[in-house]
Amino acid sequence: MVYQTEAILLAVRDWREADRMVTLFSKEYGKLSAVAYGARRPSNRLAGSIQLFSQLDLSLESGKALDTIKQCEMKNSFRRVRENLFYMAYSSFLAEIVVELSPERQGEPRIFELLVDAFTLIAERNPRLVALAAAWQVLAISGYLPEYRVCVECGNDLHFPVFFDVHAGGVLCSFCKKNDTTDTLTLPISQDTAVLIDALVHLNLKCPGKFSVSGASLLQTEAILIQYLLYCLDKPLKSLAFIKQIGS
Repeated sequence: MVYQTEAILLAVRDWREADRMVTLFSKEYGKLSAVAYGARRPSNRLAGSIQLFSQLDLSLESGKALDTIKQCEMKNSFRRVRENLFYMAYSSFLAEIVVELSPERQGEPRIFELLVDAFTLIAERNPRLVALAAAWQVLAISGYLPEYRVCVECGNDLHFPVFFDVHAGGVLCSFCKKNDTTDTLTLPISQDTAVLIDALVHLNLKCPGKFSVSGASLLQTEAILIQYLLYCLDKPLKSLAFIKQIGS
């Protein structure tokens, strides 16, 4: 069966002598795996379009293990993202989170639109902050968002400072933290950090406006996100090594 869809190309790798394997996020069908036969040959009609982060109109043929890309038309190349190491690193971070958290063939138009908005904004604003906001929003859409507004244990309002417990899936108040006898990783979280997380979760990536972020809150928010993703995925994100490499 041949079908049409619009998708963002989130991962690509060489396969066999001239082919490419790709991971797409489709507007209608969610995460898809497909093969682009001959796409590594310069004369192949797919060669110019099978580029990382590209927004594509696709014609695919269903297969038993993998679908096959039959036709492909570029809608947005996001070329600026690929030509800048910092933009590429933070886009790779976001793409990896979507790939890891998204089940195969489960449509989620909100994530598709989020990717389009984020890849556009990464080349215009602080890529670190854009990727961080988009990552928190992916958690929210995917149902993985941890509790940061009330104590996850007792449900009471928070009196700062409090602690983020990755195993509990959210914030513990000081009382519940003191009475927690399990040996789990907790991270301190200030009121400014909780406010920042909430702002990032609800940030409109189409029209983000301007706001200031303190260095301490940014570092706390990143640390919480990374530790929580490590717990959810049970493995580190490869893109973090890329970000660390270009940062040094």
